Amino acid sequence: MGIDPGTNFMGYAILKTTGKNCKPELVVSGVVDMKKMTDPYLKLQRALQVIDSYHPDELAIEAQFYGKNIQSMLKLGRAQGVAIAAALQRNIPIFEYAPKKIKMSITGTGEASKEQIAILL
Repeated sequence: MGIDPGTNFMGYAILKTTGKNCKPELVVSGVVDMKKMTDPYLKLQRALQVIDSYHPDELAIEAQFYGKNIQSMLKLGRAQGVAIAAALQRNIPIFEYAPKKIKMSITGTGEASKEQIAILL
């Protein structure tokens, strides 16, 4: 399971690997829209619900990056922390990847937009 944590939108994807070549296959992907939720703690609880819905064997999460807005970075850190804690509590191995590496592996360039990635998935 891959998670792109956020406090207004949380992206997720479930990949399955089978066979000798272990080529990943997209099972499901989606976005949890939390904009209308006013309680920030209930927003964080949604990450738990997504993980519990799919029972993944592994969790891939976007590594932290630096931004200009400190409040946004703190909120993102909370969302990442909740997803990581949820995986730890369920004994799910966690792997962190830099945003540019994720984009490069999917599109061939680390500068792809979220819209470009969505088209490919």
